[in-house]
Amino acid sequence: MAVRVLIADDEPPARRKLRAHMASDLRVEVAGEAEDGLKAAEAVRLLAPDLVFLDIQMPGLGGVEVIEAVGADEMPPVVFVTAYDQFAIRAFEVEAVDYLLKPFDEERFRRALDRALARIEAKVSERERMARLLEAVAPRPAHLQRLVARKGDRLLLIPVGEIVRIS
Repeated sequence: MAVRVLIADDEPPARRKLRAHMASDLRVEVAGEAEDGLKAAEAVRLLAPDLVFLDIQMPGLGGVEVIEAVGADEMPPVVFVTAYDQFAIRAFEVEAVDYLLKPFDEERFRRALDRALARIEAKVSERERMARLLEAVAPRPAHLQRLVARKGDRLLLIPVGEIVRIS
């Protein structure tokens, strides 16, 4: 199953370049595009992408503000794409997967994409591991399944569902 990606950048050539780099990669599919921060936040909520390539400087909301608007817990992994290197520290403070500095080549794009896909895979694996762990330690049903009754010198296990009357 392909990872669903949102491309959010105010520059059409940048969106085209990202889309072109993704076109040949069967691991990803472009779920949508946004040309400003407000539309990016809305697209994250509506499309629920697995990964976002997000420009850090956009009209409306900047990339970091998009994350704040969506909520850090609801935001999928982010690769920031920008022409400005001065925002790199802030990007990693919000746990960006990578920081693509424009102009970037296909090799640099591939490294960022591979890093993002590895993080997504690790998160899925961790989620599955936690689900198995929770299932293993889940509390057993609180109600009785069987009653023990004595009949002479024998003990009988009687399924609760078969009991009609107790006296």
